[in-house]
Amino acid sequence: MPSRTFYVKPFNNDILKRLMAFSRFLGETGEGAQFVIDLERARTNGVRMEEIRRVLGELGVSLDTETLEQLEHEMPEYDVLFELKDENLVLNPRVRISDILRKYRINIPYDSVSKVYRTRPFYYYILKKILEDEGLRVKKLDLQFERFSMGLNVELRSYQVEAIKAWKNNGFRGVIALPTGAGKTLIGIEGMSEVGSSTLVVTFTNEQLKQWAENIIKYTNGTPEVGLYYSKKKELAPITITTYQTAIRHMAELSRFNLLIIDEAHHLPAEKFREIALSCIAPYRMALSATPYRSDGKHVELFRLMGGLVYQRGIEELVAQGYLAKFKIVRIKTPLTTEERAQYDMLMKKFRSLSNGRPILEVVKKAREGDGRALEAMRVYSKLRYLVGLTKAKLSKIIEIIEKEKGKKVIIFSQYVDHAETISKILGARLLTGQMSKRERELVLEEFKSGKSGVLVLTTVGDEGLDIPDASIGIIVTGTSSKRQYVQRLGRLLRNNSGGKVAILYELIAQGTSEEYQSKKRRSLSLEDAFYSWEER
Repeated sequence: MPSRTFYVKPFNNDILKRLMAFSRFLGETGEGAQFVIDLERARTNGVRMEEIRRVLGELGVSLDTETLEQLEHEMPEYDVLFELKDENLVLNPRVRISDILRKYRINIPYDSVSKVYRTRPFYYYILKKILEDEGLRVKKLDLQFERFSMGLNVELRSYQVEAIKAWKNNGFRGVIALPTGAGKTLIGIEGMSEVGSSTLVVTFTNEQLKQWAENIIKYTNGTPEVGLYYSKKKELAPITITTYQTAIRHMAELSRFNLLIIDEAHHLPAEKFREIALSCIAPYRMALSATPYRSDGKHVELFRLMGGLVYQRGIEELVAQGYLAKFKIVRIKTPLTTEERAQYDMLMKKFRSLSNGRPILEVVKKAREGDGRALEAMRVYSKLRYLVGLTKAKLSKIIEIIEKEKGKKVIIFSQYVDHAETISKILGARLLTGQMSKRERELVLEEFKSGKSGVLVLTTVGDEGLDIPDASIGIIVTGTSSKRQYVQRLGRLLRNNSGGKVAILYELIAQGTSEEYQSKKRRSLSLEDAFYSWEER
């Protein structure tokens, strides 16, 4: 029968100290000092089987073969084992690692029942490196990423090549900031080609998801299988494309990819969306955005999760080099009718009374806290904005501009669905709102893209990700003070510079109303600055 008891003779304090790292002292007998091997103590002290063999050998202690085999079986080959379970990274330590974690100021929840640590897959590579640097034997995750071979069939622009180079030099990680229309999707596709293995692309809308799939097929040779993972369709493939909303509900299935590409990445730092980056094991990461910086400071979290800002170019520079269309902005102030002015003044008086003269942001804060007067003030404020969103003069001016720009593609931006419906009905124009089904939106976009001219009326559903290369005229009927929204809307018109196109953005502003302030605020920075700074509303 195997025995873990052994005797040492002669015996002194130095020998005791060495043996106590992996055994317990039972006392002295006629055969010498008696010890018994304690594997739990050995694990706690980080003592491995080879060290036990070495110390015993130096002291002239021999254990029988059966005992040694049993010890080898119970003493694992690894000090720490990693596992992926659901959306968590599990660390199963066979030796004490708490001192190492404290050394690096790492605080990971410990499950005292299962005796494991649980954290997010995002931290796998840094934890593995730290533990290996500390001399521990780490059993790595079995991550067999599917390989593929693909290449672009178009030539990248010089700044796109620079962006890829900067990303690669940063360890295939980082945020790339380029204006809307500058071809960020092509940069993402080239990133896939460079990595050449399983890739997860996360888009903000279903329309963007489909655009990515179409562009991957259109602009590559040797394209691997592309899977769409959204709505009722759940296709996992070497290149899988999903949306933010789908990803946050299915990260257990979407965590094992080698490359993570986040489109419209300024959304990622939102509390629920950041879980996408934390739950994905991907060592290689690319974030794409026209407006990565946020006034709430959360862009710092974006940079932490995706690898820092590695490349950025501004709109004016790309326009000057001919990559984006030249543009001009025409601001038109439209008067209120006598009736509209009376209604506006009445609502404004009521708002000032309810808000006690406080700034709107302070009123918003109070309303979120449940303050009754603030809540009523916000309801009045919404009526104010709705009133000036589509006045009679604005409607007349829209008709005038459409007649002037006949034969061109025109996009009209509105904040309100019923305003958009009214404009669409009067002009006989196509309509795109978030209340329409996905199929209806797809048909509208296909029809508008295929036509040589036409008018498309949009609500905020079109503020991001809409790809209409030859639209050259935009009309902002209603907007906010958000620089991000303003920049995105202008960007809808700049995507294609073929034929020396000059884009025009008309901005309609109700004169003598809060719209004048909002217009001034959203253009208070230069366009160059606005592309890298946005205010979340």
